[in-house]
Amino acid sequence: MAVNSTPESPLPVGEVSRLIGGWIDRLGSVWVEGQITQLSRRPGAGVVFLTLRDPSHDISVGVTCFRQVFDAVADVVGEGARVVVQAKPEWYAPRGQLSLRASAIKPVGVGELLARLEQLKKSLAREGLFAPERKRSLPFLPQLIGLVCGRASAAERDVLENARHRWPAVRFEVRNVPVQGVHAVPQVVRAVEELDAHEGVDVIVVARGGGSVEDLLPFSDEQLVRAVARCRTPVVSAIGHEPDSPLLDLVADLRASTPTDAAKKVVPDVGEEAERVRQLRDRARRCVAAFVDREERGLAHALARPSIQDPHRMLDERADQVAALLDRARRCLGHGLDRADSELTHTHARVVALSPAATLKRGYAVLQRADGHAVRDPGEVTPGEELRARVAEGDFSVRVDT
Repeated sequence: MAVNSTPESPLPVGEVSRLIGGWIDRLGSVWVEGQITQLSRRPGAGVVFLTLRDPSHDISVGVTCFRQVFDAVADVVGEGARVVVQAKPEWYAPRGQLSLRASAIKPVGVGELLARLEQLKKSLAREGLFAPERKRSLPFLPQLIGLVCGRASAAERDVLENARHRWPAVRFEVRNVPVQGVHAVPQVVRAVEELDAHEGVDVIVVARGGGSVEDLLPFSDEQLVRAVARCRTPVVSAIGHEPDSPLLDLVADLRASTPTDAAKKVVPDVGEEAERVRQLRDRARRCVAAFVDREERGLAHALARPSIQDPHRMLDERADQVAALLDRARRCLGHGLDRADSELTHTHARVVALSPAATLKRGYAVLQRADGHAVRDPGEVTPGEELRARVAEGDFSVRVDT
């Protein structure tokens, strides 16, 4: 409930602390899960002090419990262990500090952790974070590789040495972070985001050596998985050994079985590439030589053809044929004209022989009436009618007498 206060009548610090304490006292007991980061067991003291931290966020809270409560799990619980605590929130008014008073502590077993990871895995898979189509291919030869690993770790040494052995000119942007414990998740997430924002980084490698299931839990954390899913830069997961499979392996663009394997997959081997270049050069040289040889043979075959060796031969042959055809055409035309002339002469002779003029030349005459019609029958004329007599050399008038 709200408390009335004004600048003229402010509340004393003690009153505010008392009110906060009253509100917190009304809270009931809750079950809280976290990771123990600090543990204080003073000899002879009846109270044990713990610091419980959320592995996924930078949040911690102090926990106190009676010694007999902690002694029940002292053999299996220590710093770094995950526990579930039943506690009631308490407010320490003199220092204005919130803490939890634990009445029961239960360690989180490996089986329970694996069951929770399986549930988280299914949930993230339904969102599509592990879908194959989201995977991006790695660049053939990255100019700058981002590396997230533990400081002076075997994983860092394996990646750097193997990568430089394969490609001596490779460059790294290294971020050393805790790779286990309560501080691992936020710092790994921060390192991945920094490298993803770096314009020169072409690929990011997150590497860690082997360890127990609890040691590898930070790399199955939901916050880290979502941070990697948001990356624009391809991410390679190289966590643990071959059997280890944290959720980071599923969301990353490429999974490497070990840090050494990551170095082999991220950069090519300079010796292998040089040999491949040599083989390709030899292949290209053979292809060019075979092409030139094939073209030379084709050119030689073309030059060996008669049309190339004696290009005028075809023209000469065609000229002789043209001349022969022309001569033949002339002969045929002459013969045709001769036949036509002979036929014309014979026809003319027949026409002349059969014409009326030829008949007249033999002494005959043609009598024509005034209208020009020839007289063929004596009955066609009358006495005294004037007729024209046509002979070979001309005509003259005649009169019918009787």
